[in-house]
Amino acid sequence: MQELLLAVARGLVDDKDAVQVTVDEPNEEGITVYHLTVAEDDMGRVIGKQGRIAKAIRVVMRAAAVREGQKAMVEIG
Repeated sequence: MQELLLAVARGLVDDKDAVQVTVDEPNEEGITVYHLTVAEDDMGRVIGKQGRIAKAIRVVMRAAAVREGQKAMVEIG
């Protein structure tokens, strides 16, 4: 899951070395939170117009989590 998020984010940004993903342990509801950080100059590329790219990233991650029997949430910051 973490590798998927890294691959998607690195495909969108210019500064690929600045992309980082940290993962929290599942909370009491079983949701694993993935924190995506990118360079400040690339933030607009990851969020997209009206947040469309960010929404798409979240949908892909939720779908991948369901396939593995998990729950996932992505925070971009």
